[in-house]
Amino acid sequence: MHRSLPTCLLLLSSVLTALLRAADAPAWQQLLDAQLSRWEVWIGVPHSSVTGLPSDTPQSDNVTKGTPLGLNHDPKKVFSVIEQDGQLVLKITGEIYGGLTTLASYGDYHFSCQVRWGEKKWPPRENLRRDSGLLYHCTGPHGAFWNVWKRCVEFQVQEKDFGDLFMLAGTGGDVRYRDLEVKAQYDPKGIWDPTQPLRPLGRVQRSADHESPHGEWSTLEIYTVGHRAIHLVNGHVVMAIENIRVNQSGSLSSGQIQIQSEGAEVYYRDIKLRPITRFPDNLARAAGFSP
Repeated sequence: MHRSLPTCLLLLSSVLTALLRAADAPAWQQLLDAQLSRWEVWIGVPHSSVTGLPSDTPQSDNVTKGTPLGLNHDPKKVFSVIEQDGQLVLKITGEIYGGLTTLASYGDYHFSCQVRWGEKKWPPRENLRRDSGLLYHCTGPHGAFWNVWKRCVEFQVQEKDFGDLFMLAGTGGDVRYRDLEVKAQYDPKGIWDPTQPLRPLGRVQRSADHESPHGEWSTLEIYTVGHRAIHLVNGHVVMAIENIRVNQSGSLSSGQIQIQSEGAEVYYRDIKLRPITRFPDNLARAAGFSP
């Protein structure tokens, strides 16, 4: 196809601009090492079915209540690092509810990781869908929610629910959604209702299911700038939140990152983060964000 000189120059300019932007992109910071040196571990209340614990360990049929094992006390090695195919992988057994928490707090970033399910499931979720989660903008004390997790925004990692939004322990936000009776589903073209953005349990369902088949890796990404955030699953925008806040007052724009153990064996790899100052234009458009 013949193109005019101005058209060719315009194409060349676009290519050069893209290359310059790529060259200027901040480097990724890898968050996973063999010693989990960038993280701390909080372990919640062991279910009464857990074996192999010291005899004086408090246990409960209700793992949301009772006495948690606490900070950096992980006798069952719920969180560990293994090597697979020459790559470091975070292994989470799921046997006890817990959170792996970054020591540092972050704001205005692009977070990325890959996740796949294992096979084991544990009480009290042995008959439920496999569950984990990426918690971000985590602030305050450990155990604020269910004696396990911090106050935070949750990128849900549950079978067939990758990217759902949960607000834990007093956080909130505004989401465009479609009403689906008892659920609200994110929709960038949906209605805007800042007075009632979330449904019971603080959940908004992702726009569509883009999870990889069981046993395969899925890529999960969080973009957050200021009080806004975007969830991606395998490159697809599935959720966008504005006016992220705490207790209806003040914006919430930074915090630690937690990875959940919640009753299912799960693996994470290539856990990394890089700073950003704005959302990529294509993602902002896909999320329905105003300029």
